[in-house]
Amino acid sequence: MSLLQLRTFVEVYRRRSLSEAARAIGITQPAASQHIASLEAQLGRPLFDRHSRGVRPTAIADDLAASIGSSLDTAESALASARARSSRISGTVHIAAPSDLLGEMIAPRLAPLLDAGLDLRLHIGGREALYALLLEDKVHLAVTASQPEDPRLAFHALGEEHLRAVASPAVAMRIAELPLADGLNRTAHLAYDLDRPLLRTWLHANQIELTSQPALTAPDLRVLRSGLCAGLGWTVMPGYLTRSERAACTLIEIPAPVTVPRNAYYLVWARSSLRHPRVAMARDALIAALRK
Repeated sequence: MSLLQLRTFVEVYRRRSLSEAARAIGITQPAASQHIASLEAQLGRPLFDRHSRGVRPTAIADDLAASIGSSLDTAESALASARARSSRISGTVHIAAPSDLLGEMIAPRLAPLLDAGLDLRLHIGGREALYALLLEDKVHLAVTASQPEDPRLAFHALGEEHLRAVASPAVAMRIAELPLADGLNRTAHLAYDLDRPLLRTWLHANQIELTSQPALTAPDLRVLRSGLCAGLGWTVMPGYLTRSERAACTLIEIPAPVTVPRNAYYLVWARSSLRHPRVAMARDALIAALRK
């Protein structure tokens, strides 16, 4: 069994598709079929049942994937990292994140990747879009505020930020004139979208129910920050986005009655992408840069 045959098997198993696995590895579909056929011949048992929409793994395939999947990923990642350290790497790496993360946290820390000779292409998206871009091999690395559940994706925890309720001094003063729950409900609030993930986390942690819909939504937290500074209402934001404004007192924190919750950030990549030394190097450099 060759390493490429095993990689082909793992990709077919994870993607449930010969064509998608071949594209991810960079080989033709007939070559991927030959690799699977060779493994099946060596094992004397079928690994997949073919059907109109792809392939379905057999029990033998489940056992083999459980035995080698993560080990193969680790070995390939180590080899790619070693190759990246031992030679001059060039090429293009695609990195994606929500717009506010990309603008405030990631872009200012990309110098080590550019100095290493990489060309970078930056992309913007929300959680589901980022995962789709990774799985479709359209980006190599993504920074998200959620831990992926798809087994085809791997991740590294970068750190945490406090989620703080903030408003302009005038708005915060109006809220403080009433019991906190009443003040928050009677004051317009701003949110990333109607689902309000950051707000929900803070409200749940502090046992407060918000009954109204957001007065303003924008899929960029920097836009919400501008709205807060203009006195449009209150919202909940990661601490790094309002650190300067809180220091200058153009925004102030609304005290949390129970706790200030934290939001974790992750660097995420498709497991198959680390076969490329430039991606392995970019991942390692980005982890080092973002954890400073």
